[in-house]
Formats: sequence, structure tokens, C-alpha cells
Amino acid sequence: MSVSRAFQKARGEGRAALVGYLPAGFPDVAGGIDALTAMVDAGCDVIEVGLPYSDPVMDGPTIQAAAQQALDGGVRTTDVLRTVEAVAATSTPTVIMTYWNPVERYGVERFAADLAGAGGAGLITPDLTPDSGAEWVAAADAHDLDKIFLVAPSSTDARLAMTVAQCRGFVYATAVMGVTGARATTSDLAGPLVSRTRAAIADQGLDLPVGVGLGVSDGAQAAEVASYADGVIVGSAFVRTLLDAPSRAEGLKALSALTEDLAAGVRRGQ
Repeated sequence: MSVSRAFQKARGEGRAALVGYLPAGFPDVAGGIDALTAMVDAGCDVIEVGLPYSDPVMDGPTIQAAAQQALDGGVRTTDVLRTVEAVAATSTPTVIMTYWNPVERYGVERFAADLAGAGGAGLITPDLTPDSGAEWVAAADAHDLDKIFLVAPSSTDARLAMTVAQCRGFVYATAVMGVTGARATTSDLAGPLVSRTRAAIADQGLDLPVGVGLGVSDGAQAAEVASYADGVIVGSAFVRTLLDAPSRAEGLKALSALTEDLAAGVRRGQ
């Protein structure tokens, strides 16, 4: 199932989509698969599988801690692809979120082929822009993979237009300037960014949903973001839930409860 179909399904139900993130290999490979599957069962419409990286300059301390735990456990790109395959087998659209360096080291064409072979829907590339990503764009197009690029409040109108023209699946609007992380309040930059992004999409005659990531941590915040966005992206709150759990079983239980709260929130927001 493609990412766009998941957004269309949510739209047909009069709500935003819930997009959930965890790094692969956290707390270990099998445990990560169990956690992501629990999130699917509890209401996530799309899953982002993080590829742990040794220099996560855009990630906040929570995701950094989880990624480091995965790296210390020996997680490899093949384990990330195995995680994608297991989650995609639930018929939930599954994408990888990764810095560009690991893809380049693996081999761009090989990465695209193996991601498609694992049933993955596409790739989110936070540090790769379309104007510097011709090799990835070509490989993604060749393997029918979604290309999900980021826009930010600082994006000029020209950069917004260039970015949405190359996106497929959805546009990732990161509405917090700086590193990622759960926050007590949502950003007042998000709504205007979504409006500008939708205008750029409409100007080009495209039909792309806009997902927003800005540190949502509970159902109330999810409802607020869902009132103006097509998708609510949650990462740090899921990671923190597992980090804080006294046991693996308790972690899965808490993860399911958080997902249910967020899933209820995206339904209230429309």
C-alpha cells in the first residue's frame, strides 16, 4: 500500500493520518519490529523506520539516545530493511527516514532496489534536497518509490515550489526550527507553513498531502495539528515512551496506549 493511499483513506474518513516513527534496532531488531507492529495495531496509518546514524545532527536527545542504543547493539542497514519488510507485511505503508550518507555508502541504486524489494514505500531524506539529489530521484523513480523531502518555515517560495515538484507520497513540513523533540506546545509556525506549501502544490496542479512534524506528544496536540494538516507525524514521544518503560512488556503496553490517544486525536481534529 502506497503512502498516498493511506492519506487518501484517512481523508475519506474525514481525518488526518497518523504517522509514527521509531529507529530500527531499538531496543533491538526484534524488539523494534514488535514495537512498530504494536503502533500499527493501535492506529498508525504510516510508519517511518529510522536508520540509526552516528552523526544525527538534526535529531534531539531522545532520538539520539535510541539511535545510539541501536548502533551499540550492532544494527546494520540490512536490519533496517528487514524491519521495513516485517512492518510492510502488515499492509501499512512503511518508509525509511535517513540521513543521506548511509544511503550513499550502501549504494544509491542498490538501496532503492533493496528498499523496493522489502516492500518499502519510499524514503524521507531530511538532509537531502531535490536540487542536490538527482541520483536518488532517478533511482526512486526507477523503482516506483516515494520521494519525501522536507520544507521548513525558512523555505522561500521558490524552494517550496522546487521541493513539492519533486515530492511523491507526501510533503514533510517540519515546523520547528532546530533539532527534533517532543514539546509541551505546538508551533505557531506550522499553520502558515502548511498554507504556503498547499499553495505551492496547487500552483503546480499537484495533489500531495502535507504531513507536519513538530514534536507532538499527546492526543490534544495531535488534534490541534490535525485541524490544518493532512498528517500528524510523531517520533520523539514514541521513543521516549520506550526509553522510560521499566520493562519491554510495559513499554509495548504504554506504546499502544499512546498510539490510541494520538489516533483519537487526529480524529477529533477535523
